[in-house]
Amino acid sequence: MLKIKKRRSIGIPRIALLGTALLLLSGGLYLLLLVASPSLAPLITMKPIEVRSLPAPQATDNRVIIPKIGVNIPYDKGAASLDRGAEWRYPERGNPEKGGNFIIAAHRFSIQPTPQGTIEKSPFYHIDKLAVGDKIVIDYIGTRYGYEIEKIFTVKPTQVEIEAPSTDAKLTLYTCELDGSDAGRVVVVAKPLGKVAL
Repeated sequence: MLKIKKRRSIGIPRIALLGTALLLLSGGLYLLLLVASPSLAPLITMKPIEVRSLPAPQATDNRVIIPKIGVNIPYDKGAASLDRGAEWRYPERGNPEKGGNFIIAAHRFSIQPTPQGTIEKSPFYHIDKLAVGDKIVIDYIGTRYGYEIEKIFTVKPTQVEIEAPSTDAKLTLYTCELDGSDAGRVVVVAKPLGKVAL
C-alpha cells in the first residue's frame, strides 16, 4: 500500500504570528524614522539660510531666523505659540526695539505623526551646532534686527535666572536638553548688532 504524506498547512496561527511580527517591525522602523528625522533634516530639507534672500519682514509676522541651522519660524506670546514655532516669554522684559532681556523659547524635540511634522515641531533640535560668533536674525514688527551669539551654556530646569529682567539689551534663546525638560536647558545669549539693512 502506498503511503501519501500529508502536507502540513501553515495554518492561520502561523500566518497571524508572521503578520503581527511584520506589523511590529514596520511600526518600529517608522518610529525610528520619526525619532531620526530631525537629525536627517540637514541632509534632506534644512539648509543654511541666506538672509539677503529672505522677503522683507512684515509687521504682522514676527520671526526668529538662525541662518546656520536653517531655522525660520514665527514667534508670539503664550505657550500655545510653541505649536506654531516659538514662544516670546515675558514680553514686558524685553524686545529688539526697547532692549532688555528678549526671551524666546522653542521645542528641541517633539515627536509627531509624520517625519516632516517632527522636523517642523523641533525647530531648536540643532541648537547645539551653534557657536559663539554665529548670527541670529529677529523680525520684529516689520523691522529686521541682527544679533551675535556671545554665550552658550546649559542650566538646570530650576535655574530661572535666564529669564530675569536685564538693563542690558540681549536675546536669550532656550530649549530643553534632548533628554527632556527634566534634564535641563540649553541657553544661547546674543548681543544686539542693530537693524539689518534690507
